[in-house]
Amino acid sequence: MATPELLPRAAWRTSPGRARPLGASPVPGGVNFALHAREARAMWLVLMDAADGTPLAELPFPDSGRFGTLFTVTVQGLNPARFHYGYRVEYTSGELSPVLLDPYATELAGTRGWGARPQYRCAVPTDDFDWGDDRPLGIPQDELIIYETHLRGFTRHTSSAVASPGTYAGLREKIPYLRHLGVNCVELLPVFEFDETDNTYVSPTTGEPLRNFWGYNSVSFFAPKADYASETGPGGPAQELKSLVKSLHAAGIAVVLDVVFNHTAEGDHRGPTISLRGLDESAYYLLDSRGRPVNLTATGNTVNCNHPVTRALILDSLRHWATEYHVDGFRFDMAAVLTRGTDGLPLSAPPLIEAIAHDPALAHCVLIAEATDAAGAYQVGSFPAYGRWSEWNMRYRDAIRRFLLGRPGSAGEFATRLVGSPDLYPGRGATPSVNYVTCHDGFTLADWTTYDRRHNEANGEDGQDGIPDEDSWNCGHEGPTDDPVVLRLRVQQARNALLLLLASQGVPMLLAGDEFGRTQHGNNNAYGQDGPLGWVDWDQRASHGGLLDFTRRTIALRKAHPVLRRVAHPDGNGRPGAPCPPVSWHGEEPWQPDWASTSTLLAAMLYEEREDGPADCVYLAANSGDSPRNLCLPEPPPGLRWHVFADTGSPAHQDGHEEGEEPVCSVTHWCLAAHASLLLVAGPARHAAGA
Repeated sequence: MATPELLPRAAWRTSPGRARPLGASPVPGGVNFALHAREARAMWLVLMDAADGTPLAELPFPDSGRFGTLFTVTVQGLNPARFHYGYRVEYTSGELSPVLLDPYATELAGTRGWGARPQYRCAVPTDDFDWGDDRPLGIPQDELIIYETHLRGFTRHTSSAVASPGTYAGLREKIPYLRHLGVNCVELLPVFEFDETDNTYVSPTTGEPLRNFWGYNSVSFFAPKADYASETGPGGPAQELKSLVKSLHAAGIAVVLDVVFNHTAEGDHRGPTISLRGLDESAYYLLDSRGRPVNLTATGNTVNCNHPVTRALILDSLRHWATEYHVDGFRFDMAAVLTRGTDGLPLSAPPLIEAIAHDPALAHCVLIAEATDAAGAYQVGSFPAYGRWSEWNMRYRDAIRRFLLGRPGSAGEFATRLVGSPDLYPGRGATPSVNYVTCHDGFTLADWTTYDRRHNEANGEDGQDGIPDEDSWNCGHEGPTDDPVVLRLRVQQARNALLLLLASQGVPMLLAGDEFGRTQHGNNNAYGQDGPLGWVDWDQRASHGGLLDFTRRTIALRKAHPVLRRVAHPDGNGRPGAPCPPVSWHGEEPWQPDWASTSTLLAAMLYEEREDGPADCVYLAANSGDSPRNLCLPEPPPGLRWHVFADTGSPAHQDGHEEGEEPVCSVTHWCLAAHASLLLVAGPARHAAGA
């Protein structure tokens, strides 16, 4: 079945193309196009005017350029700057597809600005970015301090005071802030191209459509989100994102991308045919017996990740971002889907996970799995690691929250999390555990101390969306209050969480804005909130300066004390002749921990000998109960004195002290207030401080 030509075929010179690489690539004298389309009987290259998308021609792929299920064509004399493209398929039924996007397109045009419905078409960018001597940083995993943020939301608020709010360039302007805070890795919510207008819900207040703000809705696995760029001309988004990565690297900050390979924007059988569905639906998606998408992601479809064709697509995508954008790693959304076979069941040895772990181009990359999916798979501690994979440790999140609320049995559980979860990662050390209290999905830290229940009415789902129980405590009043008792408790709880997080073995992750009290007013599922509710309000720094200082100082403390970031799990087995073991547990009396299910006190001394100086030793105590506790402090290592880094329940020490300036602890007993935490560091004597 022929398609109408818009310009005479004689105006174009075509020939069979090369089968590799897939996608569009400039070749001497023209552009080569290659793609896989198992369900196609015939294929056309649709050329469009780059200025406005006007169709110019539909050129057939020559039969002599077909190799198995690969279609190839080279168009001579084609100037990539003047043309955009797509594909049209004729199926064996004779039916024609709409114009399809190239799965390997590295740039998508036609986005028309944030919030406008896109009319996507593919572009062929020029690769002329000057990386200089930039390379991925290779920061050891035990030294990582991850800062999770939404690229647009981080600077979109007017208070960000950047020249290009909500863009790659805007985040670049905030690099000095990140350096001052002390984090050395940013984890960006999705920056693959996605359609922010794809949200079926409306604001119950205004009736306006809500956005798909977070971007877990991939349209492309290779193209950067165009509307995150301040320069949206040809090649602009790629250039601007690469400039951001290069600048972050120059500041000593690694870049981890949150990637979404478990589903796409094509949705279920009622969704649009954008690309993969029109080329080889049964290879790219899990389908049921009726040929409809299987929904294991709560989004309408599930990518068939371990099909060989799809596996190759995902690996090529990861290599593209690692080599073309110099990123330092990936966090995989709903990574349990990536372990499922072509029948949808979990595999004990999933080929994709193994291939990612051993791919030479990805050998430098941090690999972090969100080891769950929406169909009930829960692989925290059992995700196939192949010696490379880390996990968002959800059990850490749950344990620290439950302990700080004083829940039964929580002290012993959190003790295990504090030393790097050896029960989950035996023989692998602490670094596979990415520890966190909050992330984009759920309450912010301030809201965790302010609300007992979610307040998601703004999401248009009758307040029923989001996590039902966050193990949160409003400290005595739901929502904002001027009650000084409630406010004091909230101040302490936020600092408790940050102190314990940054003193835990494993890799800590902070949520952007938690360091200065960012709130979503109780909304724990702000995926559609492209407004002040979902943006970082930088004015909060003025009213939460103490918390910001505390966070910065605690990060500096972690960096200064290797005992807080050991690769191996510390245990109670001391080296012969050592004054104490790598970890020892205490209670109100030294060496007498309380492991009862009702315990609300956890105290640990962490010790590590150094070849180049004094031993590194830290004492940490946390009281999650409603009454003060009188602690008899254990003796520090010989020749050293305890110094007070922080006591979250003491006005004198609540905001922590600068590293190296901690006052000497002049007492042998310490009164630790209710819902407070204490951290002492051992070192040579300095000026004194009391309890």
